[in-house]
Amino acid sequence: MNVDYINHIIAQKPNLSTALGMEFFSTPEDDTCMARMRVDERNRQPFGYLSGGASLALAENLAGVGSSALCPGCACVGIEVSGSHVQAVSEGDTVTAYGRLAHGGSTLHVWNVEIRNSAGDLISTVRVTNYVIKPHKS
Repeated sequence: MNVDYINHIIAQKPNLSTALGMEFFSTPEDDTCMARMRVDERNRQPFGYLSGGASLALAENLAGVGSSALCPGCACVGIEVSGSHVQAVSEGDTVTAYGRLAHGGSTLHVWNVEIRNSAGDLISTVRVTNYVIKPHKS
């Protein structure tokens, strides 16, 4: 999945992705996408671990990037996010999120996202449902 155009849009003005330090990468498969985020002062808890909310934000933003890449010209917004956190990640580590499209309908997309630490250990599993908003025709 090529996300170069979406990265260009993200870079245009401040947003949650840039505020939390997310980076999105193209993948060779048409139904997958990938993102990385270093655990630092922007996305950690006061205790020095990756915030669960930042993990959910990473997964939702990644799914949004994936849906946007699949539906150029549409606005793709998250309508449901559900996750389980199974391990903590310390500040200084980097997490990688891998998203796979489970359902790619014309109106709804469902993504399964796994977040792993730099050692490859599973940190969180997240399911994201996106609503695809098509532009109004005049």
